[in-house]
Amino acid sequence: MESNGVLSTTSLLNIARFLKIARETKEYFLSSDIEYSKLFYLYDSIYINKNIEEKIFSIIIDENTIADNASPKLNSLRRQSKKAEQDIRDKLNSFIHSKSNEKYIMEPIITIRDNRYVVPIKEEFKNTVKGFIHDVSSSGSTVFIEPISVFELNNELTNIKIEEEIEIEKILSDLSGMLYEYIDCLNNNINILGDLDLIFAKASYSISIDGILPNINDKKYIDLISARHPLIDKNVVVPINISIGKDYTSLVITGPNTGGKTVALKTTGLILLMAYSGIYIPAKENSSIFVFDNIYVDIGDEQSIQENLSTFSSHISNITQITNNVSNNSLVLLDELGSGTDPIEGANLAISILKYLYDIGATTISTTHYQELKNYCLVTKGFQNASFEFDLDNLKPTYNLLIGIPGKSNAFAIAKKIGLNNKIIDMANSLMKTSDINIEELMKNIYDNKIKIEKEKENIEKNSEQIRIIRDNLNKQDETYKEKQKKLIEDAKKEAKHIIQNAKEQTNNIIKELNNINKQDKTALVQANNLRNTLNNNLKDVSPQENEINLDSLKKLNEKFSLKNNSIDTNKKSNSSISFNKGSKFKSQNISSEINVIGMTVEEALFVIDKYIDDCSIAKLSPIRIVHGKGTGKLRNGIHKYLKTNPHVKNFRIGVFGEGEMGVTVVELKK
Repeated sequence: MESNGVLSTTSLLNIARFLKIARETKEYFLSSDIEYSKLFYLYDSIYINKNIEEKIFSIIIDENTIADNASPKLNSLRRQSKKAEQDIRDKLNSFIHSKSNEKYIMEPIITIRDNRYVVPIKEEFKNTVKGFIHDVSSSGSTVFIEPISVFELNNELTNIKIEEEIEIEKILSDLSGMLYEYIDCLNNNINILGDLDLIFAKASYSISIDGILPNINDKKYIDLISARHPLIDKNVVVPINISIGKDYTSLVITGPNTGGKTVALKTTGLILLMAYSGIYIPAKENSSIFVFDNIYVDIGDEQSIQENLSTFSSHISNITQITNNVSNNSLVLLDELGSGTDPIEGANLAISILKYLYDIGATTISTTHYQELKNYCLVTKGFQNASFEFDLDNLKPTYNLLIGIPGKSNAFAIAKKIGLNNKIIDMANSLMKTSDINIEELMKNIYDNKIKIEKEKENIEKNSEQIRIIRDNLNKQDETYKEKQKKLIEDAKKEAKHIIQNAKEQTNNIIKELNNINKQDKTALVQANNLRNTLNNNLKDVSPQENEINLDSLKKLNEKFSLKNNSIDTNKKSNSSISFNKGSKFKSQNISSEINVIGMTVEEALFVIDKYIDDCSIAKLSPIRIVHGKGTGKLRNGIHKYLKTNPHVKNFRIGVFGEGEMGVTVVELKK
């Protein structure tokens, strides 16, 4: 309710602080690099008034202090007050330190009683000292007297204090009146900052629970993947998958107590309400929900002695209200449906309630212990059983929800595990109806098969992951091999080009020498012409075609150069002699007498060795060593088979001690 009343210093300070918060919030938004476009309308609507904010802070120091310069009059009164106080202290100091008054004084101090300055006088001299008694000590030995000499000064100080209080009230009234016209703006700020606080609180909480934004469907189904109860520690809670609304609209969860049935209902309801409230839900991506018009819940025991309500009556009272208001777009969560009364009547009533809700079109999740409901769900369209897994070996629930599998109470198995007499358990079994036993056995088989299938599925997923890893490794190896092969080919091309360049140089030298042969020597001329033709043909063979190197032609050229070298008469005069060793000398400076092919395949090694032997043959380098390693012997055998067919190889042998033994082959080339 609004009024023109005067606000206290505390209230005014709170308003100033609120204006400061509003201003800083808006400034943060405007200066932030974070995108807040969807909240712009809120930030933009925040009201800022820095003048009022600073004025209040400048006038009010704290809840109990107004600044001296709040007004000229207050400043003047405060100066007068200080002077009056000093005058009083001077008078009283003279009084208590006077030799004539020394015997009356209990302690030589000045104190205050009833806002007036007094001195402590011994009780026996209270009538001797002229003045007004304002107080007596608890022991009665001291009286606090205002001497008559300071009476007028104390009155003056009191009057100044009263005027000061009046001036302060006026200052607060002016400040309060100044705010009146901004009431709507302040109220609007309260609403905006409240909305922002709520939005960021939702975001903060959503992050803390690892929440996700669910998909919203219009098909009236729920599909929660790895859903977690929001109030249970996320490091402890067991996630469950909850699905309903596609093939069935009524899900009945059965099984032993403490198995998680009620938690499943609460998890579903809370997650939906969280999503409706704009809070991310504790589940995995791709979870989907429907926006129901209402969520009706009957969970817990609300029996009341005062209202004469039993457990059954309290449940039925809730269900009555639900059935009177439910629609086809409602979600109904019912815990322990039909409990608290005769089992047969309770089971039949539970079935009737679920059938009624199903016929209306409502979506229903319920929990129960009744065998009849399990059987009903097995044979009725639109209904589905579900249960929580139970570890019989350890007599503990696992909290894993199994949809499609009706739960067993496991009463006999648990009793036997605990140690109940077998005769009692056997008699209990004999009292069970054959049909119930058969159904229980069927349920057990379904449950066991479900577990087996889940384990097989898990193994398949593990194997699939292993296959994927192997496939990725093979792909990586294939890429590595291709890169290696590509590099070898590039190196071979570079070397081939180098050989061609040397061959061309040799060819040019031969041609020059041929031109210098004595043209009168007919035999020499014939030989020279033949050699010239041979060289021209060889140059054609080694010419690159389509950017590729003809390695076979290159080998032939090297052989022909070696053979033709011996056909020329070197006994001619010096200007007719031909030098064929220029390229060879160049090669011998760059070729090692050893090559290492360890780690290569047979095909890769032979490609490299073939070129290496050609180079060594041209360079007249022999013997040479091929380092292939011991290994399995496959690489060594492949190399030896090749060496037997190479025309440049004279002979070869395995290395002896000191040469590498079985890991090295020593090759002698033909000269």
